Amino acid sequence: MDAKRANDWIKKNAEEIGDVSKQIWNMAETAFCEAGSSKLLMRLLEEEGFTIERYEAIPTAFRAVYGTGFPVIGLLAEYDALPGLSQKVSTQKEPAEEDAPGHGCGHNLMAGACLAAALALKEAMESEDEYTIVFYGCPAEEILVGKGFMAREGAFRELDVAVSWHPGKENTVLGTTMTALEAGEFHFRGKTAHAAADPYNGRSALDAVEIMDIGANYLREHVTADVRIHYQITGGGGAPNIVPDKASVLYFTRANNRTHLLETFERVKKCAEGASVMTETDYELRSRGGCYEVLVNETLVHLMNEAMEEAQPPVYTQEELEFAEALNRTSASYEKASKQEDYESIITGVQGVVRSPVGGSTDVGDVSYIVPLVMFMSASHNSLSTGHSWHITATSGHTIGQKGMLYATRSIVRFVEKLLLNPQVLEKAKTEFEESTKDHLYRCPIAPEMKVEDLLS
Repeated sequence: MDAKRANDWIKKNAEEIGDVSKQIWNMAETAFCEAGSSKLLMRLLEEEGFTIERYEAIPTAFRAVYGTGFPVIGLLAEYDALPGLSQKVSTQKEPAEEDAPGHGCGHNLMAGACLAAALALKEAMESEDEYTIVFYGCPAEEILVGKGFMAREGAFRELDVAVSWHPGKENTVLGTTMTALEAGEFHFRGKTAHAAADPYNGRSALDAVEIMDIGANYLREHVTADVRIHYQITGGGGAPNIVPDKASVLYFTRANNRTHLLETFERVKKCAEGASVMTETDYELRSRGGCYEVLVNETLVHLMNEAMEEAQPPVYTQEELEFAEALNRTSASYEKASKQEDYESIITGVQGVVRSPVGGSTDVGDVSYIVPLVMFMSASHNSLSTGHSWHITATSGHTIGQKGMLYATRSIVRFVEKLLLNPQVLEKAKTEFEESTKDHLYRCPIAPEMKVEDLLS
């Protein structure tokens, strides 16, 4: 591998990769609707000699391969946007289109970083049998099931190692888990009646939903501290003077490991059963899928941390620093944070390995239970940005985001170079993975009968 050639390619093509990320930012397509974004990425990879494979059951997912050698290195690209987070590249909240989607999680940058890394690693090859690059186009991370659908179709098992990067506000490697999640929508069925004239003849499905929610809220006192239970009433009847015969509620349940999560979800289901008995209604549970927690591979964590420290860091212009500072001033925490000695409008330097718990979830966890995986972040937003916010949409369309993206690309290239120079590290990572998973074999959270279309209705 010629790492200098790879880094020269990144430098020469930085503007073009930035333009790709901006095109995806402009498209802002939500989960499983990323037709334009996936088509753009497939076209660019195919033009560079990658072999493209589509997934029949997942229209916006794909796999692109270059090379024939060992190791097989997977890059996990995401490109879905979030509903309602449209935002101009502006230091004030200013939607580009009211209530439209926007890249408030920076997945346009993820796609750009993985594309650049794949093409740079191809450029660095001395021969096609030196190693293999697999670019996975992964849709619908925001609803936490895209990679589960792909895993159900056999994805990721070919890999020796997988790399996931996410834009953030610091330069860190994930050395702690993210939570497992199980989602299910409970559909209650009752009997209509006139709510004033003969309510005694009705059996309210909405009553069942509300009683289930009360039961789940009481359940919170009797679960472990890592558990989170959230719900949204998705259907509540048509008119207040009709006892509703149909009502539904969507539940997300999280915990630090999937085994414990599923035990907890069984208790949530008992809340539905109790509500059904009390209201003399029936119910049906429709799975909305789920994901695993992220399995940390310490061997790869330390290697990636070294790679980040050795990769060329970004250099920011005065305009970029002022843009980030203006965004920070809109944060409620600005007055206190800006007085700290280590305050920066964009965080620089490598902060090391994150060990504190992360409450969120990601379907990257599924991949981490299939192959050894490392996940890292680089500063691509202003330092006081918060997750899923208009700040992130704004910086994801700005050169601030693009510089974080290209630093991630250089870090991936350095990580792969170190992996190739030290093959014993990969063997150690595989041994660690096998030990961690020997009693926890991966069981795909996406049921065989689930379809992408079920999540679009």
